[in-house]
Amino acid sequence: MYDSMNKDEQEIMVISTKKLFEENYFQNFLKQDGLNFEEIILKNFEYMKRGLAEDNPSFKQPIAYVVVVNKKLRRVFAYQRSAGTGYTETRLRGKWSWGVGGHIEKIDETSKNPILASLERELKEELDINEKIRPSVLGYINDDSNDVGKVHFGILYLVETNHEEIKLAGSEAQQCGMFTIQELEDICNSEGVIVEDWSKIALPMLKEVF
Repeated sequence: MYDSMNKDEQEIMVISTKKLFEENYFQNFLKQDGLNFEEIILKNFEYMKRGLAEDNPSFKQPIAYVVVVNKKLRRVFAYQRSAGTGYTETRLRGKWSWGVGGHIEKIDETSKNPILASLERELKEELDINEKIRPSVLGYINDDSNDVGKVHFGILYLVETNHEEIKLAGSEAQQCGMFTIQELEDICNSEGVIVEDWSKIALPMLKEVF
């Protein structure tokens, strides 16, 4: 984990936006159906200092965006990020999310697939889950409607759990729990509640999971 004083110097995975999409550009969500963006990223990625990447839409920062579900209970893990100054990423403070993920770092390169390595690392850092992780790709998220989205690209993964309750490993959230799809929709429609854009984009796909 990196604190706010040195995160700009962090070497993270990026890919040329042109190489990523070529003739396959899309906005919002694309199902995993023949076109394998994960494979494209693994063949063409490079590393860049985070401080430079955050303001350069010529490159996309791939993020393994993981949704954890209990299919038996038909529930999805969701949480509200802390609104206080203790949460270092100011753009996400106070927002609800049902995705866990982070930048792919050079330390993840020890694996043949650094994207999956970052996924496992982030889940271990963020969630208290003591079971074997078997991620599957649901699709891809690209949102160029805002400055943050213009420099990030999400690979939406599904991880199934047998846990009836899941707790965050750290203290960077106001609340968390296992929610039904209807409850997540209610959160999205609640006045004064802000939901992370990627989570809203992923919600229709989660309906199909159940």
